[in-house]
Amino acid sequence: MRTEIVPGSISAIAQASGKSIAELFTSAEVVTIVDVSGSMDNHDSRGGKNRYSVACEELAYIQANRPGKVAVIAFSTRAQFCPGGVPFFDGGGTKLAEALRYAKIADVPGISIIVISDGEPDDEDETLKIARTYKNKISTIYVGPEDKPSGRAFLSRLAQATGGQSLTSDRAKELAKSIETLLLKG
Repeated sequence: MRTEIVPGSISAIAQASGKSIAELFTSAEVVTIVDVSGSMDNHDSRGGKNRYSVACEELAYIQANRPGKVAVIAFSTRAQFCPGGVPFFDGGGTKLAEALRYAKIADVPGISIIVISDGEPDDEDETLKIARTYKNKISTIYVGPEDKPSGRAFLSRLAQATGGQSLTSDRAKELAKSIETLLLKG
C-alpha cells in the first residue's frame, strides 16, 4: 500500500491546518472512486505507463488545484478511503458495487461523485442497482483501451442510471481536464 501524501490531499491539508481528516472529508466537494484492480496495471496509457500510474498523476494534479476538497476512494476486491490522495494499487478483482456501497456515506447534497475505471466490474447488474440508490449523480471517466468498447459502454450506462456524465479520457491521458469538465457541468 502506498503511503505518500499528495500536496493538496485531505491528509496534507489536515496536517497543515490542524483540522482532522474527518472534518476535511465532510467538506470535500468531490469523491473520486478509483479502480485499482488488476486490469489497471495494463501499460496502454500515456508514455507507455499503466493506467493506474497515470490516474495517480492526474489525481495529484486535481488535488493540488482543489486542496482539501477531493476525497479519494480506491477499490478492487475491497474499497478503502485514501486520505493521502494516492489510491493504493491492489490488483485484485473489480467490486465496483461494493465500492459504491462504501462511498454511499458521501452521497450528500453538493458532492460530485466520479468513478474512474476501465469499466469491467465483477457484477454489472448489482453495480447499477446500487448506483440507482444514490441521490447525487455519478459521473464516470473511462480509462481503458479503445479496443474494449464494452467497458466504455458499461460506464456510460452507470452514469445514465443516475443522470451523470460519462467521459472518455483517451486512455487516461487527460483525466484532470475530464474531471474539471465534469465538475463544471455538475
